Amino acid sequence: MRPEAILPIVGAGVFMSTLDSSMVNVALPTLMRDFGSSLAMTQWVVLIYLLTITGLLLFWGYFSTRYGPGRIYRLGLLIFSLGSFCSSLTPTIHLLILSRFVQALGGSMMMAVGPALIRAVYPPGQLGAALGKIGIATSLGLMGGPVLSGLIIHWLHWRLIFLITVPVGVLVYLFSRGLNTLDLSSPEDLRKQTSPPFDLKGALLWILAVSTTVVLTSAMAHGQTTPREPGRLTTLVAGLGTGITWIALLLHERSTRNPLLPLRLIRQRFLAMAILSSMLSFMVLFFVILLIPFYLANVRELGSDTIGFVMMAIPLCVFFVAPVAGKLYDRIGARIVATTGLLCCLLSLVLLTGLSRNTPLGGIGAILALLGFGQAMFLAPNSASALAGVNNHQAGVTSSLLATARNMGMLLGTALAALLFSWYFSRLTGGLDMKDYRPVLAPAFLSALRRTFLVGCLLAFGAVAASWNRGEKS
Repeated sequence: MRPEAILPIVGAGVFMSTLDSSMVNVALPTLMRDFGSSLAMTQWVVLIYLLTITGLLLFWGYFSTRYGPGRIYRLGLLIFSLGSFCSSLTPTIHLLILSRFVQALGGSMMMAVGPALIRAVYPPGQLGAALGKIGIATSLGLMGGPVLSGLIIHWLHWRLIFLITVPVGVLVYLFSRGLNTLDLSSPEDLRKQTSPPFDLKGALLWILAVSTTVVLTSAMAHGQTTPREPGRLTTLVAGLGTGITWIALLLHERSTRNPLLPLRLIRQRFLAMAILSSMLSFMVLFFVILLIPFYLANVRELGSDTIGFVMMAIPLCVFFVAPVAGKLYDRIGARIVATTGLLCCLLSLVLLTGLSRNTPLGGIGAILALLGFGQAMFLAPNSASALAGVNNHQAGVTSSLLATARNMGMLLGTALAALLFSWYFSRLTGGLDMKDYRPVLAPAFLSALRRTFLVGCLLAFGAVAASWNRGEKS
């Protein structure tokens, strides 16, 4: 297939996954009310999606080398569409979480191999611009999600927010049959290569390590509002299990001949800093994406449609800036462009710590637009610099590593933001949860929000430092 044909196919997958993610975040307050669930439980609608994708991305990086990225991508389209359809029918919060798992299974397949497909057909001098165009698809999904979700929830029903991606997924699948030809005729002839044995033990340890990390943060968040001895015991056990599992994973990956985590590749500074800065930047982004809708719904008492329009400021800015950032990378490299973007993200978090009951909506939108500007300036140059520094055979693994870093950032950002906010809010209100919110609790809410965003500022500063120290290959 020609590059001009592959770009919209990959862009469509990105569009669906980002559209779904941005719609669900806006819907969280509504889901919490409809199901009568706590913040700790409701956040699992987002967490299970991110956890599944983060845990499985490295799987698909390996299997794309063995079976071809096109076949993995097309199967992911079908599974994602099935999960979306099931999510629209679920009668309970627990079944919704299960359906989101199926949806994420397909999403992880698309995310893992999408950049590798772009890398396979575009020369290095055009890679930044191509990934910048993918940034447009990302912004369209993020931009359309809050608006569509707000309007659908306000005028129809939240179940329809999952249903609208189904026809898109089916149509893209039907028009992407040429990806199989790409697998067979690629310069590396991926299907004829001898693949190393799959690191099953490392894969299981990786999934267990990521899962226990999320369980730990969720247990700690839940423990803020239900401070019982069994809850504390669960937190202690989860903490010990998390530490032991990560140590076992690193020891195994260092000793095995064909590790799931390519530690030698990750040790190269240009890639290590790209991975670290990407993870931290998405942690910062999801601090904002998780908590701002609750601020707008509870403190400002806005409807879902208005919340959607305010949140649209982030992707609207990405839409215009992402192509420019990709072209700037092709001219001057990633260090200056990406680091400038992260400095803008840091400034936006600093400004968000000053939110009050009377902050103008235009001012909030401007701050969110600054965050979107920073993310757009960072993402395409960072990804392009990492992919340009590896050879063709390492492109699939590098693509999955970058996707893993982004989703690990989303996952940890969501979990950590919920943990910190729940902890602060509980302490300031004598043990109450967000589902107990009343207007009289607005000062406690704003105080908890400010303290949580201050932690986000520290994460943003870490991302700036990592990006600036990315090394010569960028």
